[in-house]
Amino acid sequence: MTLTVIPLKARYQKSEFDLFNEITKTLSENGVLLENGDVIVISSKYIASSQGRILDIDKVTISENANHVSKKYKMDPKFVEIVLRESDKIFGGISGFIITSSDNILAPNAGIDKSNSNGTRLILYPENPYQIAEILKRKIFFDYSVHVGIIITDSRLMPARVGTVGVAIACSGLEPVKDLRGQHDLDGNPLKVTFQATADNLASIANHKMGEGSESQPIAIVRDSECELTSRKIEPTEMSISHEECVYVRGFSNRLN
Repeated sequence: MTLTVIPLKARYQKSEFDLFNEITKTLSENGVLLENGDVIVISSKYIASSQGRILDIDKVTISENANHVSKKYKMDPKFVEIVLRESDKIFGGISGFIITSSDNILAPNAGIDKSNSNGTRLILYPENPYQIAEILKRKIFFDYSVHVGIIITDSRLMPARVGTVGVAIACSGLEPVKDLRGQHDLDGNPLKVTFQATADNLASIANHKMGEGSESQPIAIVRDSECELTSRKIEPTEMSISHEECVYVRGFSNRLN
């Protein structure tokens, strides 16, 4: 079997909408029939828009802390205020960017998106993304009688690399990580710490076809991925590690003088 990615053209939405109804309409309009084992990858911004997670920056009240941080990193204080509200932790920053953790995912500016707006409307992360993914998986089974995986994806900058890749901020219906410990490499050496980030890999594969610009393809079907489907509920902690365990965070905080 050959892995296939099918990007789906969807209508551009500017206000809240029924997510499941729009997904079913989009499948129909693109002439796609779901199959057992398909993985449906959905943009986090599309889901956030369906929830009305769009904020008018002009209506934001600026705190004293946001004023201080905005001066330090030469940013709009109203935008900084939202970044601070949406972040679990602030690590530092440079001019124009604050390095944050949001829902335990490292991201510049808490993953807040200014694209597809006039510069004053900000698209935030969706609320309860794991719950949304679980609900979609179940509704699809009841309506289509197929077992699928759901991945909610966002684009992300990688350290010291040019461009963005996809990252799974939530998933349901598939095992998000494959434990390869105990297996052997080509030279017969046992793998001691290796995990394969299945959900992140599929998110990035789909992101490549969904695009980053005006494509209006917020959904993609990944077919014949050979990932392991599951009926158990996926916990948010399964795809993340603590900041104390992250080699990047630990490494940057213990720089050589």
